[in-house]
Amino acid sequence: MLKSINTFIFGLSPEERVRKWQSNLRREQRGLDREIRQLDQAISRTKSSLKQVAKRNDTKSCRILAVEIVRSNKQKERLLSSKVQLNSISMQLSSQLSTIKVTGSLQKSTEVMKLSSNLIKLPQLSSTMSQMSEEMMKAGIMDEMLQDTMEANDEDGVEEEADEEVDKVLTEITGGKLSQVGSVTDKPLPEIENESEQANDEELEKMQKQLDGLLRG
Repeated sequence: MLKSINTFIFGLSPEERVRKWQSNLRREQRGLDREIRQLDQAISRTKSSLKQVAKRNDTKSCRILAVEIVRSNKQKERLLSSKVQLNSISMQLSSQLSTIKVTGSLQKSTEVMKLSSNLIKLPQLSSTMSQMSEEMMKAGIMDEMLQDTMEANDEDGVEEEADEEVDKVLTEITGGKLSQVGSVTDKPLPEIENESEQANDEELEKMQKQLDGLLRG
């Protein structure tokens, strides 16, 4: 009860602040783990679909699905990298706990500021990292965030995907049979000829929307 009253009057102690931040970081890591698992499942389904359309010699759909796989893999790499950076911040905060025992206060950390600047760009972490950064600035761990850290996250659009990456995916999944089918971005899509192809396109569009939802977080 006395501790709650002290917290209400004086706020959290430096140790309590650090533990609260570390708890937030662990929560965000678990969230990224869930997204990574969802991406893995989506990538697996897309690969299966690509194999199926490859049997029909549907080069247009194969190319579109390969682009989605490349985009999903890049998003997975970003999430894995962000997990590592979250863990690095947590380790930096653990060293702050040791410092507190000696100095009685939190110390400025350029490493925490640098890592936070990177993570604040990721949509999934933007809200949490913005709030934590403000708290850390008030606590004296960080200076003001760099202006460009608040800019929108860079997007690797489909049109910017390197053709060689897409070809590599096609080669891997189709055994090289459909690796050189041209870029989906520089050729007009063929018109739908029958109801069967219409259904295939609708299924492909549905899958793209599901993947886009995962990629946007």
